[in-house]
Amino acid sequence: MPARIFQRPKNAMQSGKARLGQWILEFAPSEARRADPLMGWTGSGDTQSQVQLKFASQAEAEAYAAKYGIEAEVHVTPPRRLKLQAYADNFR
Repeated sequence: MPARIFQRPKNAMQSGKARLGQWILEFAPSEARRADPLMGWTGSGDTQSQVQLKFASQAEAEAYAAKYGIEAEVHVTPPRRLKLQAYADNFR
């Protein structure tokens, strides 16, 4: 079953950086989601899509995937570039 390994993105609603160093192994859905005819909720019989494994480093996540024969694709987060600017620059 294919999976992807990625770093948790920063929440846009908060300025904190807690848990940003975690790497997550998440399984790809194996079947399409469908609407329930009675309630209208969407769902599927795929239980692996509910599983998220958290690791302290990328190497640990890759080692876990290799140990259990999981085809994992690593998505590396691009480095953040800060635009440092003074408040006075708004009035130039």
